[in-house]
Amino acid sequence: MAKFVLALLVAYAGWRLWKDAFGARPKPRRAVPAEAAERRAARSLLGVARDADDEAIRAAHRRLMAEAHPDRGGSAERARALNAARDLLVDR
Repeated sequence: MAKFVLALLVAYAGWRLWKDAFGARPKPRRAVPAEAAERRAARSLLGVARDADDEAIRAAHRRLMAEAHPDRGGSAERARALNAARDLLVDR
């Protein structure tokens, strides 16, 4: 019985070595360009769809700035981020 268990352990170890050397490898992830990642983050911050036009982006910016403006008790950092997101997405 001990020889059988030892043979199983050796066979399993050999199989693992073979699988690690020749088994399926994960596909490398394609790098997302920095500009695409920034645009995705800006759309997420403003809450607009990928195909939103300039008017929809401006409307979302206006709506969010009404809450986030520093003169109305909002955060200056959040207002700055919203302005940067609008500037990035709107065609100037």
